[in-house]
Amino acid sequence: MATVDCPFTEADLHHWRLLEEFERMVQQVFGRHALHPSFSDPQRRLGAIKYLCLYLFGLFNPVVRTMRGHCQASHLERVQREVCERPVSLGSFSEAQHLIDPQLLEAVFGELSRQMPVQGRDARLGQWEWLARDGSLFRALPRMAWALYGGGKAGAPNRAVRLHLSLNLLDDKPQVAAVRPGGQCERKVWREQWQRGQAYVGDRAFGQDYRLFGQLQAKECVFVLRLREHQTVVQVLQELAVSAADQAAGVVRQAWARLGRRACDRSVRVRVVWIRTRDNSPLMLVTNLRPEQLPAHLVSELYRWRWKIELFFRWVKCILKCRHWLAESPSGVAIQIYLALIAALLLQLYTGRRPNQRMMELLQWHQLGLASTQELQSGLERERSRLLRRKV
Repeated sequence: MATVDCPFTEADLHHWRLLEEFERMVQQVFGRHALHPSFSDPQRRLGAIKYLCLYLFGLFNPVVRTMRGHCQASHLERVQREVCERPVSLGSFSEAQHLIDPQLLEAVFGELSRQMPVQGRDARLGQWEWLARDGSLFRALPRMAWALYGGGKAGAPNRAVRLHLSLNLLDDKPQVAAVRPGGQCERKVWREQWQRGQAYVGDRAFGQDYRLFGQLQAKECVFVLRLREHQTVVQVLQELAVSAADQAAGVVRQAWARLGRRACDRSVRVRVVWIRTRDNSPLMLVTNLRPEQLPAHLVSELYRWRWKIELFFRWVKCILKCRHWLAESPSGVAIQIYLALIAALLLQLYTGRRPNQRMMELLQWHQLGLASTQELQSGLERERSRLLRRKV
């Protein structure tokens, strides 16, 4: 599914003010909620919004990568003028992570996601807004004991933070997120975020509990989930025809069925689609939609589009470089990850697509003053043209 690209103009790039847009949205959300009383103390010079702006500034800047680096940058005249207004001490920057509720940033993220432009819709997919659901682990430091979840080698237990994310496949944007310790069950967090009428695509972790299928139907949700091919017990109720288009997509069989060995764990009536992939490995997908609502070949295609969420996780870690922790508390880590998601949306909003490595370098050179606006415009258009040629 191709991403719709927006043309660049000199005016667009001249007003490329990500921090200004971020500050405006934060003020709107924070204005509706009470902040920690400490921010009302006249002796506190670092305000909540300016702290977040300085934090986000570091995600865009290729030089600032540590908490001390942020504080050092705050002593520069231009950074004070455009970002944080005054110098920031290490103690103030570190303390602020404990005073801001990450749920406020979650609200900012949700508001910005809703403002993203809607891409072209595929009429074959019906009225549903398909969300790919998955989680990704971010390695935590040994002293972040709250992130311990076990499962590692003897003497080296695993510590990680997990980002639980729903990615809109049609608009290619993150839409719903949660930041939790690595050991928390993905299905449990997913169930907490269900909304009536939504459509989900997920891998085997989400198709493992058959009882969820009935709960999703009760919420009027639709789904395409992968099953564990060698562990699933299928009780076929009715075989369904496989069309030529289905066969061309690798579909070898589809049927109405119930899943599960024991009656207490058995699923509601669902449609199972068996697929033979290009490398000749089996793939079993389950959906609650009828063939006339979502043909088997589209079930297969939707699951392939799920890979977009894996590419997004890689983008956050490798392009945005959200791997080095600036804070180690649960709230500080959540703030950093939500700011990374907000940065991803801001970049996509202002450039028309999620920047690749070369585009991100151009944007950072422009921010550092090493590239003019004209050079930025030419470089981004050149890179976009190259990417479009690769799609043809």
